[in-house]
Amino acid sequence: MAAPGEALTPSGYITHHLTNLAVGDGGFWTVHIDSLFFSVLTGLIFLGLFHSVAKKATSGVPSKLQCFVEIMVEFVDNNVKDTFHGRNPLVAPLALTIFCWIMLMNIMDLVPIDFLPYAAEHGLGIPYLKVVPTADVNITMAMALGVFALMIYYSIKVKGLGGFAKELALHPFNHPIMIPFNLLLEIVSLLAKPISLGMRLFGNMFAGEVVFILIAALMPWWAQWLGSVPWAIFHILVITIQAFVFMMLTIVYLSQAHEDNH
Repeated sequence: MAAPGEALTPSGYITHHLTNLAVGDGGFWTVHIDSLFFSVLTGLIFLGLFHSVAKKATSGVPSKLQCFVEIMVEFVDNNVKDTFHGRNPLVAPLALTIFCWIMLMNIMDLVPIDFLPYAAEHGLGIPYLKVVPTADVNITMAMALGVFALMIYYSIKVKGLGGFAKELALHPFNHPIMIPFNLLLEIVSLLAKPISLGMRLFGNMFAGEVVFILIAALMPWWAQWLGSVPWAIFHILVITIQAFVFMMLTIVYLSQAHEDNH
């Protein structure tokens, strides 16, 4: 919520909340400290939680937390078995990590919009703080490029460098004269995968964050719950769906990389 007596105009308030705590000159090498901090923090929470449950797991009556973790693992494992047709022990753990990590980063969008930034500014003197890592295109594209690197690596490992090159040059038209057209078509299609993967997650989460900011900027602080609570309830679906879509597309892309068509 916006703090009582907030002096910023609505446009200034929106701009303030959409500004990252950054180090750099605003160019390519600018580092968004807040996005990195909260992405690492949520990642550590995921690792710590699952490690703790794994150490305390029992074959007897499980705790509620163990039941929840087992449900998550089984859910991801079933999706991997149904979608991934190769043999790679990395895919299931990667899918689980992606789903849970993105879920935790997305959940930061449900924290009241002024809660952490207000505390950071007045308690630590930090002027800007964006707490939703997935609303930062740098974070989502970094994850997408990581998946893209794995796609290229396993495509070459499974098919060989020559097989991967032939897949690009001789598909969909298997004729030497069509190689330039095939290369253009396949390279564009290949590059579109990480771009769409990262931009889809960023676009949905950024739009959700903007709605929360608009509610806080345009409504009195004591009445914001009338708009923010219904939107938060709906946004829970967006949070879950976006984590699921990113996970499933990762599985599909890695499955395609393991297919030796020639």
